[in-house]
Amino acid sequence: MTELTYEQALEKLDQKLRELEEGRLSLEDSLKAVDEARAYLKVCQDRLEAAQARIEVRGEPAAPVAAESEAPF
Repeated sequence: MTELTYEQALEKLDQKLRELEEGRLSLEDSLKAVDEARAYLKVCQDRLEAAQARIEVRGEPAAPVAAESEAPF
């Protein structure tokens, strides 16, 4: 999963969230979808942190990147 790009992980995360919002999954499948969504979210966060580190100039930190939603899973 770590080989996914930010965009790929974000799309997978959106897909899992849509599945959960539809409410058609069994409890077990819902729990699996939540776990997968967390993993995709972590990939997105890691990619954003790496990008932020790359754009820091002369040791001055870049402005923090805020997630669109801070909703916990």
